[in-house]
Amino acid sequence: MSIDEYGGGQGPHSDVLVVTTNDVPGHEVRQVIGEVFGLTVRSRHLGSQIGAGLKSMIGGELKGLTKTLVQTRNQAMERLVEQARARGANAVLMFRFDVTEAADVGTEVCAYGTAVVIEPKG
Repeated sequence: MSIDEYGGGQGPHSDVLVVTTNDVPGHEVRQVIGEVFGLTVRSRHLGSQIGAGLKSMIGGELKGLTKTLVQTRNQAMERLVEQARARGANAVLMFRFDVTEAADVGTEVCAYGTAVVIEPKG
């Protein structure tokens, strides 16, 4: 797999900054809008489940499942950014992911954080 297939995060020109920190150096929070989240649930297809079962017997990375989880996390993050933007935010602070098994048929991924309006100090 290439780096593009198992990496994630924002591109360099996003209009909504997403950070895991409580603040952004050199900026101040002008308005707290509130919690925002992006949610998606993905099922695993039969081929990847069979491949994962076989791979688990001999060990090693489950590349098909890794790729699916990366795509799922990226989609959840995109939805979080869309919600923040729609509510007037230009940043999301304290960004986190929560991953849960969904009724043993898939994986639920929730991206969440606090939507804010930030401005450069000065």
